[in-house]
Formats: sequence, C-alpha cells, structure tokens
Amino acid sequence: MKGTQQQQLADYSARIEALAVELGLDFYPVDFDLVPANFMVEIAVYGLPVRMRHWSFGVRYIHQLVRQHMGHSRIFEVMFPGDPCHAFMQEQNSLAENTLVTAHVLGHADFAKNNQLFTRFMAMAGGHILEQSAARAHRLELALQAHGQQRVEAVLDAALALETHIDVNQPLHRPRYPEFVAPRAESQPDRFRDRFGRLPGEHVEPPAKGPPQRTPLPPQPETDLLWFIANYAPEMEDWERDIFLAVREEAFYFHPIFACQIMNEGWASYWHARLLREATFLPHDTYLAAIKSHSDVVRPFASGQQLALSLNPYHLGFSLWEHIIDKHGMEKARQICREEDDYGFIRNYLDQELADQLDLFVYEARRDGDTRITSRDIHAIREAILAPKYNYGSPSVTVAQVGPDGSLDLRHDYLHDGRGLELALAERVMDYVGRVWRRPVSLHTVDFRGVVRVLPGKRTGA
Repeated sequence: MKGTQQQQLADYSARIEALAVELGLDFYPVDFDLVPANFMVEIAVYGLPVRMRHWSFGVRYIHQLVRQHMGHSRIFEVMFPGDPCHAFMQEQNSLAENTLVTAHVLGHADFAKNNQLFTRFMAMAGGHILEQSAARAHRLELALQAHGQQRVEAVLDAALALETHIDVNQPLHRPRYPEFVAPRAESQPDRFRDRFGRLPGEHVEPPAKGPPQRTPLPPQPETDLLWFIANYAPEMEDWERDIFLAVREEAFYFHPIFACQIMNEGWASYWHARLLREATFLPHDTYLAAIKSHSDVVRPFASGQQLALSLNPYHLGFSLWEHIIDKHGMEKARQICREEDDYGFIRNYLDQELADQLDLFVYEARRDGDTRITSRDIHAIREAILAPKYNYGSPSVTVAQVGPDGSLDLRHDYLHDGRGLELALAERVMDYVGRVWRRPVSLHTVDFRGVVRVLPGKRTGA
C-alpha cells in the first residue's frame, strides 16, 4: 500500500473501531501490522510469526506457495487472539481489502474476549502468545547449539508428531500422578470388637497396615501423550522435556481456534459485513470493492463451480449467524457466542431449513472414483461436519500402561474412532516415540480392514 492509502486505512480503521463499539462489540485491543506477502505466508505455515525451527514447516511453505501460484489460496490476514490481539495484513492488499480485514479482525477480537472456551484456555496459556513463542524459539536455539541439530530435531519430530494428542479437559499446568495410592478411609469402629477387647484377659490386635502401594502408571488410560512422555519418559533430559511441554502449550493455545473455527469465522464475517454496511463514511467505490471481497470470502464454492464437496467455514458460519439473528435476535446470538463451541453451534442451530437452503449433503467417494450423495438428513449432515473435529482431528490413542521393564503400551480406541490407522504413518510416529521413550514401545490398533495390529517403535539411545 502507498503512503496515502496507509493514512486512509488508519483513518478508516479508527472510525470502524468506534462504530464497532457503538454497535455493542466488546473486544480486546488489536495491534495491526502491514507486512510483505512472503512474511504473511511464513506466518500461515509456521502458525506463529516466530516459532521453533523444523523441517516440516519448510514443506508446508512450499505447499502454500504452490497453492497460491495455482490460484487456490490467498491469505488476506492472520490474527492471533490475546490481550492485545495481533493482526497481520498484506501490504499488497488493496485499501478496500484491508478495510474489510480491519472490520473482520474486530469481530474475531470480540469473539476471543467473550467466548468461554477462549477465555478458559487463554487463562491457562496466557494472553501474550507472540512473546511466549519467541521465548520458546530462543530456548530451542540454545538447545541446538548445545546438543546439535540431529538430536534436537529427533525430539522435535516426536513432539510435533504428537502435538494434537493432548487432553483439553485437563489443565495446562497439571501435577504428576500421586506416587502412592491414597489410603482407604478407615471403616467405622466395631463396637462389639471394642467392648470385647476391653474384657479382662482379652486383647484385640488392630488390623495390620501393609506398606504403601505405588500408583499404577498410569492410574487410568491417559490421552495427553505429550504431558505423559514429558513427565515419565525414563531417560529424558530437561531440554527434551522442555521441547515437549512447549509444543503442548502451543497446542493448548490453538485448541479454541480449532474448536470454534466455524463460529469464529462466521461471527467475524457477519460483523465485517455489518460494519461495512453501516460505515457511511466509506467512499462508494471503496465500499463496493470491500463488499466484492466479502462475497469472495463467504462464497460456498470456487468460482465457476456449481457444487462443492468441501465446506467453506466462512460461508457456513456467516449463513448460520444470519439465520440465528433473524430467528432469535442479537441477544440470543451473543449468548450462543459466549457459551458454545462448534459442536453446540452446529448441533443446536443448524436446522433442516438452513441445510436445504445451503444445499448441504453427505457424500461418499467410492474406490472406483465415483462420488454419490448418501444423505440429506440434518442429523447426518451435522455429524459429517463435526467428524473431523473430534479429538483435535486425531485418532484416539491412550497410554494403557508402563511395564515393569519401562515399556510403553499405547492403545488406539478404534471402536470409538470407527476407523483404523494409516499404518505407514502410524509406524513412523511410533519410531519417533521410541526415540524419546528409549524403552520398548508398542501401539495396539487395527488396519483399514479391521485386522488387529501391534506396531512396535524403534528403540534408540540418547
């Protein structure tokens, strides 16, 4: 953007922010930054402006560039919730596009401040993600200098392979299990035995107390693999544990963004459309160009196509918020914004009327390449939308037990998942786990045919 346009954007942004307050939005302050396109791509693929280095981010970077060059992906903005929020906009965006981005980000900031899931996880992970991430990246650089790239990358491989395997129902900062089983509460005194023991010549020995029993490891199936390995891997060094816990902390930060994606993007899209519509100070040509960008963001499928086999969360969320506000009013919408995540949002408020209006359906892609619609039932549609969100989008894997020899036994709950694992990928992850656990490791699962398989992991030294 040229200097004059930047001045205009600063003026529009201040006036849009004042209008947002007037319309009832209550948001964290937002720090906006204009950045070059290549920096925006780096933010998108790394997940954060400054993050620990890893080869997988380079692969994602190339993939993102290819998609952009093919016209399949364009990044208008990247926003990080916090207090303050941080938003990055492309310098190459037009004035109208960055005006829309400003309004869109204010909707995100309002959602992040008022949604209970965001509030709870921000209280645990902190509201200064950029500074925290930079500090973690610095610690990783020190580890690289001290221990070499090969050792550090092996640990980071394992941590990032497990980054979605956390337990979001547990606190971020949780203590280790109690070392010993809690003693049973003493039973009520036996009055007969007490009176008998006081007879002349009689004596009743108190029940003998055995040695304290150690808590089984784990005392119940443990789903937070990052936490468990960081706390109980037999030979893990402190710097290795630090990497695991750093990756876990970032996974906690990103969880609400993942769990509320449809709600959050829809809320921001609803508010940027409304703010632009009521921003009477915008020149007519700027408003029309911004609304054209809005239409591109919330369209249901790619230009020229008549049918979409994948959902645009902006389109679904925007349509659903408009539907809710039309039927129930803004106060009800604000209550939903506070209390729900995507599960409640979709299950409770996506009705058959809107599903038919949006032409939503469940489809099946067959092995012969044929694709067919299998259902338009609202219950099936809801569950198909939500299926990729269960368990952070990852297979349900738990720590079942640690053997006397220190071996690690993992179990895949394939009955709950309703599917087997991609064995080649699972074997690679198990090799990563074996490198950091440094004892025998195994994973019980099934393949795509339902045949039970036990996958070992390669055990390597430190």
